[in-house]
Amino acid sequence: MADDTNAPLANGEDTLPAVGVISQYVKDLSFENPNAPAVFQWQGQPQIDVGFNIGNEQVGDDVFEVSLKINVVAKTEEKTAFQVELVYAGLFGIRNVPEEQLAPILLAQGPAMLFPFARRVLADAVRDGGFPPLMLDPIDFGALFMQQAELAAQEAEGAGAEGNA
Repeated sequence: MADDTNAPLANGEDTLPAVGVISQYVKDLSFENPNAPAVFQWQGQPQIDVGFNIGNEQVGDDVFEVSLKINVVAKTEEKTAFQVELVYAGLFGIRNVPEEQLAPILLAQGPAMLFPFARRVLADAVRDGGFPPLMLDPIDFGALFMQQAELAAQEAEGAGAEGNA
């Protein structure tokens, strides 16, 4: 009897798609309180601007790093109250997933899994800086991904139409 070690298991387990979190971590964290201690005497609520960006890269066979960068700036009429930059990342093991299905995992599902932990790190950093904890509202990364995909499709259609004119 021939021994075929490359044959799939009878139940197909070795070909099933699998996605899992291997690890998650703070990759970069910066908190600035440039006007302390005067900032604690200022009156009024600061204007808070929040920006975020999602990145990913393949770091090994079936291993991807997803990073969520969050930048928060709190300003008053006087000056900057505080600024926080956080890059929170996770390693994801992704196996037997078709190439065309990687983007939703890396740009929507991965960030959605990381966000609650990044939110806590950010809130703790702001609180440790002497301010009330900043609790970011939940973000629907799936909807954002779909919105970006639609915009990219529209731009591709527009570029195609211009090329045919």
